[in-house]
Amino acid sequence: MRTLLLCSFIPLLCTCVSAQTALSLSDAIQQGLQNNYQIRIAANELEVARNNDNYALTGKKPTISLGISPGIAYRNNSNPASIVAKSSTFSYNIAPSASLNWTLFNGGRIEMNKERLATLADLSAGQLQLQVENSIADIIDAYYNAVVQQEQIAVFQRVLDLSRDRIDYQAVRREFGQGGTFDELQANDAYLSDSTSLVLQQLNYENAIRNLLQLMGEEDFDQSITLTTKLELEEQIFDPEELDRKMLATNSQLRTLRINQELADINTRLIEAENKPTIAISAGASYDYSLATGTQTFVFGDAPPDARDLPGIGATTLSGQLGLTASYLLFDGGARDVRAQTSKLQELTSRLNVDATEQQLRALLQNTLARYNNQREIVAITRRLIDNAERNIEISEERFKGGTINSFDYRQIQLAYVNAEFQLLSSLLNLQNTETELLRLTGQIVN
Repeated sequence: MRTLLLCSFIPLLCTCVSAQTALSLSDAIQQGLQNNYQIRIAANELEVARNNDNYALTGKKPTISLGISPGIAYRNNSNPASIVAKSSTFSYNIAPSASLNWTLFNGGRIEMNKERLATLADLSAGQLQLQVENSIADIIDAYYNAVVQQEQIAVFQRVLDLSRDRIDYQAVRREFGQGGTFDELQANDAYLSDSTSLVLQQLNYENAIRNLLQLMGEEDFDQSITLTTKLELEEQIFDPEELDRKMLATNSQLRTLRINQELADINTRLIEAENKPTIAISAGASYDYSLATGTQTFVFGDAPPDARDLPGIGATTLSGQLGLTASYLLFDGGARDVRAQTSKLQELTSRLNVDATEQQLRALLQNTLARYNNQREIVAITRRLIDNAERNIEISEERFKGGTINSFDYRQIQLAYVNAEFQLLSSLLNLQNTETELLRLTGQIVN
């Protein structure tokens, strides 16, 4: 009865949820790129930068303004010494106007500002590319980690099947009076230990799936998926010089730093352009129409006062102007020189950042390539170890049933097989992760 209960326990734990969704690596990457918030933010910032890359923001084109100034005025005047002794008037006026201002020359700052806007757009594009590459690398690592965790479940299941066969074998021996309680207990202990390992490995797999779903931008972390892309590597022989050349030419981090260096250079030239004069033209026109109504009281000597209504006379005024302005900043307390010196120092810092990052990335590339070649050798050795372990477990099973080896030796051979399987899976995953890192460093991961 105890044996039957043990054998029926694990299949219940291994029951899979129905309605699973097939998921390939390419589908995971595509979905992750669509849903990733950081990528969506970077893409929106790129659109903003491209929208700003326009001469309209550089001051190249003239500005034209239209205005209108309506108004009402009231005036009550009393002056006995004047012929117009009293007056009470309302004035209504309206004055439309137009003005134009156009900078003809400001030391080339217009073109430099346009160059700066275009460079900022390139910077945003580089930052988006960097975010995409990092996201792809994270998804690839998470996907293959889940694949390995799934493969480890299969390894534990095979070992569990061997332990179950061992229990059945001990049950048969007991029926024929050849087995004892001690051997049966040893078989049951091994079965329970393997069952525990399988349950824990299932948890590891579920956690790996949740991590993958999170990187894909999924909201439902409990959905059941089937990974369809296997961890099958085509081991490559990389040329160190070719990798170094590609990295210096296409690495996104380096490209972003070089764009920052260009921005620092543009900023320096903009400040230096302040030493040149600014020439601009301005033009304007206005038209004023005024209408006055009210009453006025006239006094002529001893004659009685004569009150008269204003007939609503309108007055018009048309004016225009055209001017040319040339200005040059002679002295600003040295602030311009300080800003120019600061900009040059910042430009130097940006160059040093590029050089330092190049040095770091070249060292990282060499270390990664050395690790990749080392892991290729480990994978080859581990494959041979697996062949030996599989052959060894076949022979040990026959010898165990024949009574040539005891249960302890047989168990050690089982564990050696499990360790060899795990070592191979771990080596393959490390090799895959290192290859992904090589592609990311050399800017080829998107391809």
